[in-house]
This record gives sequence, structure tokens and C-alpha cells, in this order.
Amino acid sequence: MLKLNNVIEWIDERTSLKKFLQFLSNKKVPQHRFSFWYILGGLTLFFFITQVISGVLLLFYYSPTPENAYESVQFILNQVRHGWLIRSIHIWGAHLMIVCVLLHMFSVYFLTSYRKPRELMWCSGVILLFLVLGFGFTGYLLPWDNEAFFGTVIGTEIPKSIPVMGEFVVKILRGGDEVGGETLKRLFAMHVVLLPLLTILFITMHITLNQVKGSSVPIGIKMQSEGTPFYPNYIMRDMLAWTIGLILLLSLAIIFPLALGEKADPLSSTPQGIKPEWFFLPLYQTLRFFPSEIAGINGELLVNIFVAVFASLWLIVPFIDFPSQREEKGMLFKVIGYILIIYIAVTIVIATTT
Repeated sequence: MLKLNNVIEWIDERTSLKKFLQFLSNKKVPQHRFSFWYILGGLTLFFFITQVISGVLLLFYYSPTPENAYESVQFILNQVRHGWLIRSIHIWGAHLMIVCVLLHMFSVYFLTSYRKPRELMWCSGVILLFLVLGFGFTGYLLPWDNEAFFGTVIGTEIPKSIPVMGEFVVKILRGGDEVGGETLKRLFAMHVVLLPLLTILFITMHITLNQVKGSSVPIGIKMQSEGTPFYPNYIMRDMLAWTIGLILLLSLAIIFPLALGEKADPLSSTPQGIKPEWFFLPLYQTLRFFPSEIAGINGELLVNIFVAVFASLWLIVPFIDFPSQREEKGMLFKVIGYILIIYIAVTIVIATTT
């Protein structure tokens, strides 16, 4: 009968597991008064894992066709044992994942953790934010209820004002001129195949860079110690954060289960007061702020251009924040960050209450 030590030796001989654990134990996580922000990256990963697991379970019963999508979700809610809970976990997990991504991004931004040599870590993180928002957009239509249908109609209209490429982008998303069965199939394919593959690729890149380059120490902050060993100390800290995250997720899913609206009717009129999810409300409210035309230029076009330019600049922040490159504190980018947070909060409140 094989002993446990023999099994461990057999595995280690083929995987070099001990060398890997030795590398992790030698790796130190900086210990200072802002160290608690480091848990947000691992917590985001946890919620992504819960999304994958709950999404796979939902796929066993979901049917991505206009004729069956709504009924399959109803079947999950009413007939599948604990199906309502799995769906609720999936939806609440998406919200919590986006919250964690945003908090993680802003913590990295204000701590200037993106500075040399971690520029690519920042870039991969920003791309992951875009991918996570893509999950929110592509998953919205899948229940095929009225709110999701007309929300997607409005959402897929936004790129239409972009010169040259606008109509093409809309047709790619919709699979035609109108939202219908082809739209559902395309968004479903993006949601369960394309976006997960890209997300796993960039998560792997992000984690690898983090392990190789380590966590940054904020400019001017003194270390409280030599650092915390990543294995097992910091991993145990991450596990505690994951446990708290799981308790929060289960609590929200059980206490506030999410219902299904009426089945989508493409021939009916758009419901009153329909709005996108909270994470798209800043864009939604910005479009409402702008008039339909400014100096003969389409208002939606101006918003699209502004968003594209800002997203591009946000992606290359490490390369244009020159004071941080010199290990100096600068006020300009902090002020920009504060303005952005205030704008996001204010637009969400305005869009929610009006």
C-alpha cells in the first residue's frame, strides 16, 4: 500500500511542486498601512471562479434560443433543485466581481502601483475591467425577458453613431438590423466562450506578472517589516477574505433572490423607465446630459469619442504619469481620479432617481 509521502514524492518528481512552494514562501508581500488593499485582487479572482462554476451549472439547463430561453430560465427557477439559488449566486456574483474590479483598479491607481516595472500589470488589469463589463453586457439578454430585451435594443444602438464602423459594430452585435434570435446566439457565444477565454488569458498574464514583479510599495511609504511570506501566510489571509466573500455572496443570493420578468415581446412598446445595470449608468446618464446635436455634430458621437479617448488614456496611465516614473508624488492624476469617482457616483445617483 502506497504511503502518503511516496505519493507526494511521485507528484513532486513530475511537477516540481516543492520548488514552486519554495518560490512562493520566499516571495514577500509588502507590509505597510495600505496593505489591506492587496486582498481585492484575490477577491476579484474568487468571484470570477464562482461565476465560472455557477455559469457551468446554469448551462446544463439553459437553451439559447428565443423560443426556449425564457422557459429554460423558468425551469431553472421552479423545477431544478436549488436552481433559483445558483442563478441568484451567478447574478449577485457578477455585481460583486465588478465592484471588486473597480475598487482594485482605483486602489492601484491611487497607490501608483502601476509605475515601473509594473506597467503591463496595469494594462492587463484595465483590459480585464473591460472584459468584466463585457460579461455584464452580453449576459443581460440571456433570460430573454422584456427588460433585458429592450435594454439590449437600447445598448446596441449606442455604437451606431460612430463614423464608418458604427453600423458594422451594431450588425456584429445584433446579427442583423434588429435584436432577435441571432443577437441572443451571438451574445451567448461571447458570454460563454469568447469572453471567458480572453479573461482566463489575461488573468494568467496578470497573476504571472504579479508573482514575478511582486506588489508595489506606495511612494514615500515606509515598510513596517521585511514583508509577509506569500506562502502560507498571505495565502491564508486570502482564504479568509474568500470566506468572507462567500458569506456575503450567499447572504445576498438567499435574502434577495432575483426574479424573472415577463417574456420578451419584440412587438410591444418599450417599457417606461427602462435603464441599464448600475455599472453602465454613468455612460447612460452622460448620454442624457448631452443634447442630440452640438454645433451640427451628433451628441452620441461626441460621447462615444470621449469614452474611447478616455479609455485609451486610462490604459496608458503608467506611461504618461511622469512624476510617478521619477518616484515622486504628483497631484494631477490624483485629482483626475477623485473627479472620476465623484462623477461615477453622481451619475449613478441621478440616473437611479430620475
